[in-house]
Amino acid sequence: MNTMLPVSIWESESFFSPKDFIIIGSGFTGLWAAFYLKKNNPKKSVLILERGLIPSGASSRNAGFACFGSFTELLSDIKEHGQDEMLSLVISRYKGLEKIKKHFSEDLIDYENLGGYELISPKKFPDIDALRTHLDELNNLLHKITGKQKTFQLNDTKIKTFGLGGAHHLIENKLEGQLHSGKLLQALSALVQSMGVTILTQVEVQKMETYPDFIQLNTNLPVTLRSGQVLVCTNAFAKILLPDLDILPARGQILVTEPIVDLKLKGTFHFDEGFYYFRNLGNRVLLGGARNKFLAEEETFSEDISEPVQQELERFLKEIILPETPFKISHRWSGTMAVGKEKKPIVQKISERIFCAVRMNGMGVALAPQLGKKVAEMMG
Repeated sequence: MNTMLPVSIWESESFFSPKDFIIIGSGFTGLWAAFYLKKNNPKKSVLILERGLIPSGASSRNAGFACFGSFTELLSDIKEHGQDEMLSLVISRYKGLEKIKKHFSEDLIDYENLGGYELISPKKFPDIDALRTHLDELNNLLHKITGKQKTFQLNDTKIKTFGLGGAHHLIENKLEGQLHSGKLLQALSALVQSMGVTILTQVEVQKMETYPDFIQLNTNLPVTLRSGQVLVCTNAFAKILLPDLDILPARGQILVTEPIVDLKLKGTFHFDEGFYYFRNLGNRVLLGGARNKFLAEEETFSEDISEPVQQELERFLKEIILPETPFKISHRWSGTMAVGKEKKPIVQKISERIFCAVRMNGMGVALAPQLGKKVAEMMG
């Protein structure tokens, strides 16, 4: 429970005064929504509330991929959700990444375009001709989005270059990059604050009450907050405030090695429909995933790490990524993603004054700019 001194007149008429818009959640989606709300309504007040000291969901706890979907992930999306929905998601992700590069310099957010790759196992595609057919079909679909004749292409020669083990084929996507999630959050926060947006941290919204002319938020603070409109951007945690949403938590676990001398790995990498993902972080290896091996266990809000998943990640690291290189682990953590029956995010008007933009399915970096813009336009 936060403890506060009695509120002064200055505080009550600034930080805690009634607002035009209150956004719950200061992750990527909340920050981009604030950017567009303030851009579209420069004279209106925007307040962001964050329950943690820093963003507490997936935004600051992901792998820092700047991607729009791996080859086998997009094929799976076509099979599970249809071609149109897959293309719609790719368009949103691709445009979102372009917005990030437009607003922030590469140095500011440690953006690097080192290319993306996917390891293909014999089990996935035992027939090279079938693999080439799927590549051609998917490239034809993506051509209008990326402007490239071959968004994805075979590049098996780099399997040896990267020192990978157990890869049957390697598919390259030269449009994929990587960035520093923490630095992007800092840059976004500084941008919206320069526009006049207020951010309050360590504020946990416990209840939303609707009145004819405003929404009242009851929090862990000894003050009530009021707003004309409220936007919920807490991703998986939105279920707490909006229990009817089709959202399930999905814990993603990550580890990072200590520096490795002469590390061959450069770029972002995917395996098994994106359930395994790894990249170089300078001369270290960052690896996450394996959730598909433990789906029931990882459907949790717990931010702990679990031994079985970490053991599987270490196995993958030893056998596939660094088969001939000793390593030590320096960091382990987890982040809570949001998934559901559908792959597309939920951007919705819940009531006359309450909106939400949630369920990023682990692609919040790329999706947030477009979804933030979309929900800001819905709110006016």
